[in-house]
Amino acid sequence: MTSGDRIRVLLADDHRILREALRAVLASEFDVLGEAATGEAAANLAVKLKPDVLVLDLRMSGMDGFAAARRIGKEVPNCKVLILSQYEDQDSVIEALVDAGAAGFVVKSDAASDLITAIRAVHSGRLYVSASIAPIVLARLKAPKAEADAGLATLTRREREMLRLIGEGATSKDAARRLGIAPKTAQIHRENLKRKLNLRTTAAIVRYAIEHKLVRID
Repeated sequence: MTSGDRIRVLLADDHRILREALRAVLASEFDVLGEAATGEAAANLAVKLKPDVLVLDLRMSGMDGFAAARRIGKEVPNCKVLILSQYEDQDSVIEALVDAGAAGFVVKSDAASDLITAIRAVHSGRLYVSASIAPIVLARLKAPKAEADAGLATLTRREREMLRLIGEGATSKDAARRLGIAPKTAQIHRENLKRKLNLRTTAAIVRYAIEHKLVRID
């Protein structure tokens, strides 16, 4: 592969030592365009440099990796975001891949060769996930629809209205105003539906509402 054909990579992590180690590992295989220590800096650099792949940490000060990935997906759609994180929990993995639009997820305990493989995979348009988190993704794909529908059936009318409004992007305060109820009551409905549906984050609520066609996506 000639220098002109080399994949152009941007690195984003809040630990300088790790960024320098990553650069040293990747420089022989790819063109490393630069480094960023925050999500906001990563997004700004991606807009400016338009890399092929952004290797992005999830937990950084200020704008986190989830928000940075969403912004890059809108402003630099040709840039593939590859998450490199120490977090392997289901919520982080699914939010990164489904909600934030990341093209891959690598855990920091993987070998350097795995990261190189992952960069090439997402650049070619394939999804890449570390072997240790593959079961999370497979479980997500195989989750029985009946189980999800059963959870929806337990919601009260008000809770379903809250679910729909949150899916449309409303805050609890916005929903309270639109439903004509007190903000505290709206928050109670929100917490109840989260508990009944086992949803921990706002992103998970939005995803659930979309998947169950409670909101319209044009």
